[in-house]
Amino acid sequence: MINQSIKALIGYGLKKGLFEKADEIFVTNRVLEALNLDEYIEPEEYAEKELEEILKDILDYAVEKGLCEDSTTYRDLFDTKIMALLLPRPSEVINKFYKLYEESPEKATDFYYDFSCNSDYIRRYRIKKDLKWTTDTEYGTLDITINLSKPEKDPKAIAAAKNAVQSAYPKCQLCKENEGYAGRVNHPARGNHRIIPITINQSDWMFQYSPYVYYNEHCIVFNSEHTPMAINRATFVKLFDFVKLFPHYFVGSNADLPIVGGSILTHDHFQGGHYTFAMAKAPIEAEIAFKGYEDVSAGILKWPMSVIRLSGENCDRIIDLADRILLSWRGYTDQAAFVFAQTNGEPHNTITPIARKNGKNFELDLVLRNNITTEEHPLGVYHPHAELHHIKKENIGLIEVMGLAVLPARLKDEMASLKKAILCGDDLRSNEVLIKHADWVDEFSKKYTITADNIDEIIEKEIGIVFSKVLENAGVYKRTKEGLEAFKRFAEQV
Repeated sequence: MINQSIKALIGYGLKKGLFEKADEIFVTNRVLEALNLDEYIEPEEYAEKELEEILKDILDYAVEKGLCEDSTTYRDLFDTKIMALLLPRPSEVINKFYKLYEESPEKATDFYYDFSCNSDYIRRYRIKKDLKWTTDTEYGTLDITINLSKPEKDPKAIAAAKNAVQSAYPKCQLCKENEGYAGRVNHPARGNHRIIPITINQSDWMFQYSPYVYYNEHCIVFNSEHTPMAINRATFVKLFDFVKLFPHYFVGSNADLPIVGGSILTHDHFQGGHYTFAMAKAPIEAEIAFKGYEDVSAGILKWPMSVIRLSGENCDRIIDLADRILLSWRGYTDQAAFVFAQTNGEPHNTITPIARKNGKNFELDLVLRNNITTEEHPLGVYHPHAELHHIKKENIGLIEVMGLAVLPARLKDEMASLKKAILCGDDLRSNEVLIKHADWVDEFSKKYTITADNIDEIIEKEIGIVFSKVLENAGVYKRTKEGLEAFKRFAEQV
């Protein structure tokens, strides 16, 4: 059986172009070595299988022979080691990428994305498990996802990680040193990972895809050096340099402060991809004129968060104005609007920027962020408020700012249990898991006659509505007459 599985794996690698026919024996022998096999009888026939099934069979054999512990973490480390044996060296991938880039940026990224999937760096069979739907709101069609593709740590790996020697290599999961790294119980294996070097703002950066793609061709662009996140003029230059390299992609940066920033603030990076979010489609709700920048179109977006869109053919002029807006916002206080630049020496104001090409024009969206906390809102005033935490408690980063909810995996089972409880008329407040959803269910149940036929649609719609409220909470200037006036006060003083 293991011979069948090895043959199927080699057949997969050849079919996907991971190696050439001339490399077949060499690659086969490398796989035999990894499986501690001294001989191999090549099957005359074998069944073509999906990669997930092939790797499962090989992993089951490895567990049986004591080569691998039987847990998700250890199996992931081992199957990555196996896949790495099928792949070309980084220089070969880079050379092919840039050879295709000479034909078109799209051809280069198409190749690289397919390679990242075929190498199992992006585990497509796990991504398919993510729950996805859309919800129509006054702000457009929002994307909702419940992320199930990140494997949960198993108890065996958690225990091993506690006892493992702490390592500072790689320094984080974004560092270039991850390329080809075997991994350990407290750091993912990246033996099947390849990175493309690029130059933006005359500095060395790296381009790769996210292993947990939340949207089409979800890429990560990161500094070749392990340096902290920072939003400044150079950020805008880098974003537009990337857009010039890949005009079919958008790119944006998380903010550089806790609460309103991303999950990794220790390594400067951006996220982009080949996708159009709801925010990109949002219309200008109120035009703004910035003195001395009449050649740059500007306006406040119709969006739950506070967004200024700058647009024009000359990206240098957009960068100049964006820098002026950023510096002004960093030091801006408006007590009437509960905007404080700092309290007790701690800065609060920053920006989440997103760049794209739209026809002949460059566009830059500047999302105003503020991370102030109070006794009433200890996790952040401009953060999902407590009554929404039953659905979303985590930080609102770049992806969600643009209109894609990344919701916790717990909701899959919770929503399944919730639907059964609603249909059976159970008391949600007597259930220690579902009690947190009780007020929400009481509120939306008044709007519907809920049946087994429509409950799925209703729950999905209402989760989408909660996400729109999450974004409204994260907006510094609320969508009221007073909020718009306060927003315009900031724009005028710029």
